[in-house]
This record gives sequence, C-alpha cells and structure tokens, in this order.
Amino acid sequence: MPKVLISDKMDPKAAEIFRERGIEVDEKTGLSKEELAEIIGEYDGLAIRSSTKVTPKILEAATNLKVIGRAGIGVDNIDVPAASSHGVVVMNTPFGNSITTAEHAIALMFALARQLPEADTSTQAGKWEKSKFMGVELTHKTLGLIGAGNIGSIVADRAHGLKMKVAAYDPFLSEERAIELGVEKVTLDELFARADFITLHTPLTDQTRGIISAEAIAKMKPGVRIINCARGGLIDEAALKEALESGHVAGAALDVFVEEPAKENALFGTPGLISTPHLGASTSEAQINVAIQVAEQMSDYLIDGGVTNALNMPSLSAEEAPKLRPYMELAEKLGSLVGQLAHDALRSISIELEGAAAELNPKPITGAVLAGFMSAFTDTVNMVNAPYLAKERGLDVREIRHDREGVYHTLVRVAVMTDEGEKSVAGTLFGEAAPRLVEIFGINIEADLDGAMLYIVNEDKPGFIGRIGTTLGEAGVNIGNFHLGRRDGGGEAILLLSVDQRVEEPVMWQVCNLEGVKTVKSLSF
Repeated sequence: MPKVLISDKMDPKAAEIFRERGIEVDEKTGLSKEELAEIIGEYDGLAIRSSTKVTPKILEAATNLKVIGRAGIGVDNIDVPAASSHGVVVMNTPFGNSITTAEHAIALMFALARQLPEADTSTQAGKWEKSKFMGVELTHKTLGLIGAGNIGSIVADRAHGLKMKVAAYDPFLSEERAIELGVEKVTLDELFARADFITLHTPLTDQTRGIISAEAIAKMKPGVRIINCARGGLIDEAALKEALESGHVAGAALDVFVEEPAKENALFGTPGLISTPHLGASTSEAQINVAIQVAEQMSDYLIDGGVTNALNMPSLSAEEAPKLRPYMELAEKLGSLVGQLAHDALRSISIELEGAAAELNPKPITGAVLAGFMSAFTDTVNMVNAPYLAKERGLDVREIRHDREGVYHTLVRVAVMTDEGEKSVAGTLFGEAAPRLVEIFGINIEADLDGAMLYIVNEDKPGFIGRIGTTLGEAGVNIGNFHLGRRDGGGEAILLLSVDQRVEEPVMWQVCNLEGVKTVKSLSF
C-alpha cells in the first residue's frame, strides 16, 4: 500500500480521497525541516502547499519518495531539478485556483479604477471626501494582458463582459488562439504603448523576471494602472515606486512581492498602491479544488502510473497508462539490453516506433528506454531522472515515428551510434501484452528478456551447441531456454541463453575459451 504524507494544512477532502483509493495517509503539519527529513523516508508521496520547503537535503532523505504534489500553481518551494535527479515526479494543480486568481485580478482592477481602499479608509475616518476620489471607467479601456494562458484567458473573458478591449502579449499565443479568445495579439512594446490597465499572468522565469522594469514603464502610457497576481519578481519594485511617486503610473495593485511574507517593503505607503497578502488562491472553493486535484493526481500516479500536470515528466493519463504499460516494459528491456551490450563511446540514441506503437504517446516510451539504458550506468534511475542523466552525459536522444507497418503489427527499435557504427535492437508485443525481442544487431532472433541471461557471439559451426551445453552443465548451470539467430549459414551467430542463476566469473572464462566463441556477456533483466 503506498503511503502519503500531507505536511501542510489542506482541505480534509484530500485525505479522504487518498484513503478511498487505498492509500495510507498521515497528516503532519507544521514540521520543522529537521523533523520532515527524519520521517520523509517512510513515504511514497508528499502533498504540500506553500509552507513546506522541499530542499536537496529533504530529497536526500526521501529514499522511497516517488511523487510530490503541490496543491496550487507555484513550485518556488520545491527544488525541481533536485527532485528530477532523484527520480521524483513533481506535480502542481494549475487549474484549481484559476478562476479565483482571475477574479482577484479583476477585483483589484476595479479597486484601482475607483480608489476603493482609500475611499473606504477616508469614509470610516469620518471624512466625506467625495470630490477627492475621482475614478475612471473600465468600459472601452484597453486591458494589456501579459500572459494568455489559463488564468490570463479567464481574465480576458471577464474583461470582455466589462466591454474592455483586450491586447495580449504571450510568446506562445497563436493567431488562431488569439481569435478564439477574442484578443488582439501584440508585441510587448505595443502593449506598453496602448494599455490603460496592465495585468500580469505569467510564470517567473529568467525571461520574465523584471519584465516590468524602469525601461518598460517609460514606454507605458501616462496614467497606466498595473495589476500583478502572478509572481513578485515580474516587477522591479524600486522602478514601480518611482513611477508611482512621479505619477507616470496612476496606480498599482499587487498581490505578490519579491520577498514574502512582505511584512516590510519599500513600496508600502506609496500613493496609488493597493496591496493584498497573496490572496489570489484564497477562496474556499479554490482550496477545496486544489486539494481534490492534488490527491487525485497523486493517487493516479501511485496506483495506475498516470501522470497529470507534472513539471518534470510527460503527461500520461490514467486511461493511457494500462495501454502503454506493456510498451514501456518492452522499451525498458530493449534499453537495458542495448545499454548492457553497447555502452562505450556513445554519441546518440534513437527510439523508433512502427505500426501500432507509432500511434501512442512516445514520451513515456522514450523515458522507459532511457531508464533501461541508463541502468547500465547507475542503479538509481527511473523514467523521471533518466532523461536528465542522459543529458548530463551529452547523449543526443531522438524520437522517430513511422506510419508504415512492417512484418510486425507493432515494433519498437532502439539504436545507438558508437565509434563502431550503429547498433540496434528491436522488439514487439505478442498478444498485445508480452514483450519479445525480435532482432539484435541486424540478426533476427526471438527471445524473452527476463532474469539472468548469457549473450554469446560465435562462429556458426556444428557442435557448438553441444559444447556450450556440456560446459554449463558440468558447472551446475541450468539452462532455461536457447534462443538462436545467425546472419548466414557458417557465418556469425548469436546465442541468447536463459539461465536459472547468474553465471559466475570462472564459468564465464570457460565459455570464452570454447572453440568458435567471439564474445560473451552476462545479462540481467
């Protein structure tokens, strides 16, 4: 039974879902980093919000951890590269609080337009400063949307209801999607020049950090108003303070800050500033939604192998997983085989899919090949960290899909380029479920890759089978199956032997010294 730790306060529905799916769950919140490190090795999954910090030290102690689920969007509190190197899937829930965050941005836009916080404070202080709080209408104003993803698209929809014009900047926004959203796709400079209100809905990356800089503000219309419910680092806070004080920026509403919790900030007290304490996802509906989603996603992965909203692994639905599982088993065995036989001076590895295999999601199959292949180099590898380990070693990984269907209904081929040229192995599924090797280094051979095996390259001459059988028999090695293949009669032949136990080194030397033997390797699957 998988075991999950919930280490941050979360809606009770999360624990309910884990238990309903047959997963043992502990709820231990408020742990120190030392306390978390002490117990994390017991768990297969870790469900968190923003309080728990998943550091390399925590991951070192998490010897059984398979998945981290973040109930929310941001993963700033998780060292994702370190998790990837440890083979831990990192998931978030990008859609559970989308509506809530979008509505908060709209609320802040209204608050800016009508100076609501200042008017409230003034009125409750016994003043009646009606003429002081002259606002602006949103109708017919231009909203500049930086980021047109899930949250940004909801904001655009709400803005249309307010009869606003929406101009959007997003490097990944296609013309077709812009038309679908009813927004005008513009460059960033065009957005700065035209927008009356600017709202940010983009992740914090090296490319977006400081996207609202002093230079950017200088390009904006005088009297622009800025809303940020995304990430604090998107705005140069010092530049924004200067622009607010000069009046070039009429107002700014910030739900996020560079340093949080923002109990002190140079912006506080600046005229025209509205601030909230990272409330974007703070509604009861959003808290329930993200708790449900993170529990369902983690359960799917731990039970069925389904991967949803992962940041370091291709998505694989719970429905896809059973269909892909035999292909992934085949792929891992082929990767392991080629890794054990041809792992020197490698330049590239390619994964080719034919027939029915070519119609499937290739990423999990590639991940399985790399996991099997990289197991020749390390014993702490899985589908999550295998691509990272391959990249570290400078290995060029290629995926190729063929529409054609050859001799086999479905075929997976793994080829590596070495200093000696290309070497490839291929396999298929029998009965849509049983992995079977069908080719090795250009020689047709059918074999089950399972347990301990011997790989022998020999001259195709009479008497060899008898000699190898006698040698192993005298050494007490029981042969399970013979698998034979050859290029031409009298030429080079391959023998794959399934044996009951791993062949010891002295016996390997005896086999090497048999007449006609060219290569002998011990294999394990």
